Amino acid sequence: MKNAQNQLRTAGAYLMAPAELNACLGVSTVAWQRFDRHWNELVPDPYAAELGTQRLRRYGHFLYNTADQTTAPMPHCAFVQPDNSNPLYVARERHFQGLTEQFTNDPLLRHLMALLGDLAVALEDAHQWHVKVTPFRVLASADRVGDPTPEGLHRDGVTLVSSLLINRHNAVGGMSSVYDLGGVRLVETTLREPGTLLLGDDRRTLHGVTPIRARDPGAPAWRDVLVITFAPSAQSGRRQRQ
Repeated sequence: MKNAQNQLRTAGAYLMAPAELNACLGVSTVAWQRFDRHWNELVPDPYAAELGTQRLRRYGHFLYNTADQTTAPMPHCAFVQPDNSNPLYVARERHFQGLTEQFTNDPLLRHLMALLGDLAVALEDAHQWHVKVTPFRVLASADRVGDPTPEGLHRDGVTLVSSLLINRHNAVGGMSSVYDLGGVRLVETTLREPGTLLLGDDRRTLHGVTPIRARDPGAPAWRDVLVITFAPSAQSGRRQRQ
């Protein structure tokens, strides 16, 4: 954990291996197997379909309190990208179906949000955080690639952005990159092993993922990830960590 905090503060990005993540979370293989099943409950993303991308998703919004390190669900609402973030969707209201009750109450999700909350506080001293939780499944087939980030390199307009690989099936490609705002590449990797977590200080980096395609054109292909972001609430005191 200390290494991740230091790397985020100094370099702006960090790649956490599954063994390190499991050591931080202290969860079992059974917990991961249960968590993986939530991706079978995702629904089509109509906004990605406008761009020719087959993507499934849901969306949840939580409030994280620094004092007691707890999260609480917030009322479901439209997903809106803030200014100076994703160029495809800035200020556009997008309406997604919420997380299932089983997903929201999954202990592994709570463990993940607590871990990420500790990392967010290492970047910015805030009392309350808006936490946005988005599970994605990007699909590919013989005649169509799957594009995880059709917007290209972008920011999410938050403090901490994370991408956790849940599963890959029959997929090649999907290289993740993180750059600083001057164009220097900080991380370039293909998330292959479930439980690999890519972290970025979104205030000073850009991130993107190359398309995936089917290794076997005769079979379906997909890439499952969980994106969780932390942004200080408007009411929260905030100070950037040094």
